[in-house]
Amino acid sequence: MTPDPISRVLAGDPRAVARAISLVEDDAEAGRELIGAIYGHTGRAYIVGVTGAPGVGKSTLVDRLIAEARRAGRTVGVLAIDPTSPFSGGALLGDRVRMTTHSNDTDVFVRSMATRGHLGGVAAATSDAVLVLDAAGKDLVIIETVGVGQDEVDIVRTADVSIVVLVPGAGDDVQALKAGIMEIADIFVVNKADRDGADQVVQSVTANLSLQTFAEGEWRPPVLKTEAANGVGVDRLWEDIGRFRQHQAPHYQRRQQVRHEARLRGLLAQRLVEYVEGRLAAGAFERMVDDVANRRIDPYSAAARLVTQVLSI
Repeated sequence: MTPDPISRVLAGDPRAVARAISLVEDDAEAGRELIGAIYGHTGRAYIVGVTGAPGVGKSTLVDRLIAEARRAGRTVGVLAIDPTSPFSGGALLGDRVRMTTHSNDTDVFVRSMATRGHLGGVAAATSDAVLVLDAAGKDLVIIETVGVGQDEVDIVRTADVSIVVLVPGAGDDVQALKAGIMEIADIFVVNKADRDGADQVVQSVTANLSLQTFAEGEWRPPVLKTEAANGVGVDRLWEDIGRFRQHQAPHYQRRQQVRHEARLRGLLAQRLVEYVEGRLAAGAFERMVDDVANRRIDPYSAAARLVTQVLSI
């Protein structure tokens, strides 16, 4: 992007922000240049991750959280991660479809992003899209994951606080006893709490937490009940997000270090793969894949041989 569009992103222009997110989604060189231009203006937004299985009411809960943030005078950016359309390759659900309450609020920006086959509940470009919203001056960035189930744990490497949403009658009392998504929560929310079985889910999650050992002063995830459709309990959730932020303030820099290390390692691995593939002779990689598939060589030896070929060029 040229300096003028970049300055418009930094000024929070919604159209410039939308185009910038499209650039980073496409993983084009222009997207990388954009991040380089705005990176020095990031690091101020607080990132809230909302995850959970499909149908738990994540979008409604996010909509209510936006309202709480706006009442507190915060500007908000939302990235709603949706399944990929098999036809267009874009997000299956369109922008603002589920959060129309704030569509006329210029201090709220909502964007749907397609997973594009990326596992873990978030899109591959989510981290860069967060940077765009951060640079655009959003105080709060909420990421709503796609809702794929128990392996949806990438959000913990992206968000400052991770909220796991459960509902009665969906087997969540059993899920509470399992590993995976239940281990990443900083706050548990039992939504649709007006349904039968809500107290049972709360008790199951609480019992699971009681089996864990928390050091003195360590954050113990609260288990809240909400009725997002009616706005019940969302104010308490907003308060607990604030409490968690305050509690983690002394450890914030270390958490940032861990997150950025993981991000840098991921990008380094991606660029190294691109470099190796670009330096190999035409068809060399495909032939090695064929050798592995036909058991003529094991994957470890194949990878080592490819690296050796590139280093010898």
